[in-house]
Amino acid sequence: MNIYQTNSPTRQAAIGGLAVVGFIALVAAGIWLAVYSTRYVPAVVNNVGTAAVYLGSLFTPSPAPSLSVVPTASTTISFGEANATNTPTSSPTTPSAKQTAPTAGPRTSGTYQISGTTATLSGLPDLTVKINVVGYLATASSDSFIEASSTPAGGRPAISFTVRNIGTNVSGAWRFSASIPTQTAFIYQSQPQQSLNPGDSIDYVLGFDQANRGTNQTISVTANFDRTVVESNTNNNSASTNITVQ
Repeated sequence: MNIYQTNSPTRQAAIGGLAVVGFIALVAAGIWLAVYSTRYVPAVVNNVGTAAVYLGSLFTPSPAPSLSVVPTASTTISFGEANATNTPTSSPTTPSAKQTAPTAGPRTSGTYQISGTTATLSGLPDLTVKINVVGYLATASSDSFIEASSTPAGGRPAISFTVRNIGTNVSGAWRFSASIPTQTAFIYQSQPQQSLNPGDSIDYVLGFDQANRGTNQTISVTANFDRTVVESNTNNNSASTNITVQ
């Protein structure tokens, strides 16, 4: 009993010391985490927040049906001068030996829009993708697209591509996706796009931030990626190209 009572204050002092050391360590760790978060975490969040996709589009309807009319050449025949007194002669005049040759009138042609007609559609739509050129955006607007084989430092890689309905029926609403070489793998999925009649097309310009640097960076576009539109052919829905990012 005496030994226990003699050692008890010593043990209590040791435990108290350990508690103080642990508390100091926790406070130091908290301060370090706060400093780390202040210095590094916002940088990461800001880098992620600046990544963006820039998209512009231009719709082109199919040519309206028209009717071309080319009238035949007309002939103008001269009947000579009328009698000055308008008095009929007693006997017909004898035709002169030399007749006046007929002359052709001017040839004209015209194109007239057909109105009041409605085409009968049948079959299925067929969406195709064609990548026109590669380049970059000089600013954060798709209107600043510049055609180039490589993207300069600070530029935003971009492509120009066209989606066209070469089928025989209306497409209805549809979407497209774009696989872009960003620092974090990303696939852009568009909002529903307007319906395309046979022959209609939309030209797009798509650019993006935070691209991977290097040669042969692949960009691919797929129309109707979610297969919401029933098509006559889905083998022509995708196209891809490469671009160099400096």
